Amino acid sequence: MTPQMLPRPLAAAPRAYNFPRFSRQTLSNGLRVIVCPVHKLPLVTVLAVVDAGAVYEAAGAEGVAALTARLLPEGTSTLDGATLADRFERVGARVETNADWDVAGVSLTTLREQLDEALPLVRDLLVDPVFPEREVERLKAERIAELMQQEAEPRGLADEEFAAAVYVEGARYSRPDGGTRESVECITRDDVVAFHAARYRPAATTLIFVGDVTEAVARELSESLFALWAGAAVADSRGNPNTVQEGSLVRIVAKADAAQSEVRVGHAGVSRTAPDYFDAMVMNAILGGLFSSRINLNLREAHGYTYGAYSTFEWRRAPGPFVVSTAVKSEVTADAVREIVGEIVRMRETAVSESELTLATDYLDGVFPIRYETTAAIASALAMLVVHGLPDSFYDEYRANVRAVTAAHVLRAARTHLHPDRLRIVVVGDANAIGDLDAAIASDGGVRPITDEGSTP
Repeated sequence: MTPQMLPRPLAAAPRAYNFPRFSRQTLSNGLRVIVCPVHKLPLVTVLAVVDAGAVYEAAGAEGVAALTARLLPEGTSTLDGATLADRFERVGARVETNADWDVAGVSLTTLREQLDEALPLVRDLLVDPVFPEREVERLKAERIAELMQQEAEPRGLADEEFAAAVYVEGARYSRPDGGTRESVECITRDDVVAFHAARYRPAATTLIFVGDVTEAVARELSESLFALWAGAAVADSRGNPNTVQEGSLVRIVAKADAAQSEVRVGHAGVSRTAPDYFDAMVMNAILGGLFSSRINLNLREAHGYTYGAYSTFEWRRAPGPFVVSTAVKSEVTADAVREIVGEIVRMRETAVSESELTLATDYLDGVFPIRYETTAAIASALAMLVVHGLPDSFYDEYRANVRAVTAAHVLRAARTHLHPDRLRIVVVGDANAIGDLDAAIASDGGVRPITDEGSTP
């Protein structure tokens, strides 16, 4: 006997939540400082956010932003990399450096009593790195090895091929943010030095303090350590990193030894500052952003094609891609692609149900406060305000904005940001086992036939 399905429990009224208070200051050299006192624990996170992401790289030097960020801890004019690591370890500080599409970051988390000793070391990483030739070559070799591994593994290959399918050749978004094997191999120490000199400047940097620190102390430390950092503001040299290819296509990347098919379906998306951001976010949550989403329930629960499928808008300053990602059994690849495309089409046709809407908004509303329980998480949240120019009230208004999204808003967002006639479909797998993708897609009356580019060995 089939057990009776019980109704979904109703969510309780949301508890009040306020994002921690913070203040902004700007030093005379243009360095911006954000201070967010959180005194629950004797910890402080300091995050330096620099406009030095991959979109600022010169053509042919793709990957130099990530390489420059990774090289920062490898030595300054006064301390070599081993000594720096020892000094950070001695005070129990955790330091991380990275670069993404838009910015580079240097993050320090330490006990409050060690901040006076640890922060000058971070200053030296930002202002006075020396980029030893040996370390440049070592980290280049590591990156090339990572790329070779990704290219041999279907998941990484599918991501790379999808970007190349969405954006025109030469657009920065068409290549990985860490560069390609060819571009990384060509990067020299001089390229790293030049990129650092051009992009790492005080007027392009925001210093974020979060934790057991006062505004006065943070201001004093910033002034004493960074006031002499000189350099004029830098021009915006991003160009058009997101120029898209027109129309739609299917691209099969033949990989005979693949145990399953990696599938990517999508097109160019929308920028983070889109006025209907909350509508698009909730729409995507219902479509493929949550475990309970339509795409996941279809492919995983209804058909058993996959362990999981999800969709996302990759939020960047310029419009990044919208993509549905999954891995399915080879023999059901065409069927899975047909279901994905069908769900995208149906999302545009009729309004979502009230139960679907509240399931998504209740989750997004309810999980929001627990995202910001550490100093590092709060610092990352404040960095998002900096990167995308969001208002200071963004996090205070977030939950109300989520709850304000209606079924009509979701339908409008779907019709605005989902484009079945522009879908770029990439499959990495056994070309002899995946079935007829064109026929599967064309069978859905809502989608135009898609040109097959054939197999890529």
